[in-house]
Amino acid sequence: MRIATLPLVLAALAVLSPSAALAWGGHGHRIIGVAAMEALPAEVPAFLRDPTTISQIGELSREPDRSKGAGKIHDSNRDPAHFVDIDDAGLVMGGPKFEKPLTPTRADYEAQLQAAGTDSWKAGYLQYSIVDQYQQLTLDFAYWRVLVAAEARESDPGRRAWYAADRALREGLLKMTIGSLSHYVADASQPLHTTVHYNGWSADYPNPQGYTTAKIHGVFEGEFTRAHVTLSDLKGAMAPLRPCDCAIEDRTVDYILAGFSQVEPFYILEKAGGFVTGDPRGVAFVLTQTSAGASELRDLVVEAWRDSADSQVGWRPVKVADVEAGRVDPFDALFSID
Repeated sequence: MRIATLPLVLAALAVLSPSAALAWGGHGHRIIGVAAMEALPAEVPAFLRDPTTISQIGELSREPDRSKGAGKIHDSNRDPAHFVDIDDAGLVMGGPKFEKPLTPTRADYEAQLQAAGTDSWKAGYLQYSIVDQYQQLTLDFAYWRVLVAAEARESDPGRRAWYAADRALREGLLKMTIGSLSHYVADASQPLHTTVHYNGWSADYPNPQGYTTAKIHGVFEGEFTRAHVTLSDLKGAMAPLRPCDCAIEDRTVDYILAGFSQVEPFYILEKAGGFVTGDPRGVAFVLTQTSAGASELRDLVVEAWRDSADSQVGWRPVKVADVEAGRVDPFDALFSID
């Protein structure tokens, strides 16, 4: 998470660590979450399209930033989840190239970084944050599907009541998971969360174009965004639903690289004065990036819902398709009779 501030107070905040900031600020994260949920198609469960749920997910989209300050271990583990520092050569801080296929696990990624003299606490692991929350969302949807099907067929009042209570609990968990996914997807649409040049062009790299080295992160994501981008603007700029028919790992790499491709255009625009209050070039840039985040979030929620139909849940596992077809009684697997 990176520094967010106004030009008038940049000097006062220059002493803060890079992890002290919020990508897009609360306004940006909130409207990205709300816009995505309002754009969900009818195939997604109806409770997720309820206005109260949508509002709640907008608030939960800010939660990974709001949780900061719980303690040193908490923050040091979670802060790098919000970014990945890709350098000018397309490497993660001089280590592995950021490309498909994604290194299978964070342990493998960590080994690659350490071999290059750095680690994921410095370099970030945003790509894994997105994949992790997508996989959790798919599983949450799978449990919800099974609970809905079992509740509808159950004749025993006690079991039916348990299914209903567990479904309600799962719906709360689904909102939390979507909120977390929303946050990290939005982080990746903020180009400065994908680069070593996250808050002014880094002095560790060549700067032949003379891009600013000032702490300009917040001019882009904080008050400028709040002042110039509305929910209505964002919804109007969203792309049509785009199923990928690909692995979530591949889609995530492509999505982060799309954000990374806008790092130098950001610095060119900043040099040209595009982030002065009211400049339409800066407004268009922010709107493009926030709408990309909302579009991607909507698409991932839909794809997780679709993928959940082929999942299995519980112990011992039962297949969603078997429960929905009435071929399997899932009670023991869900209640954990072991």
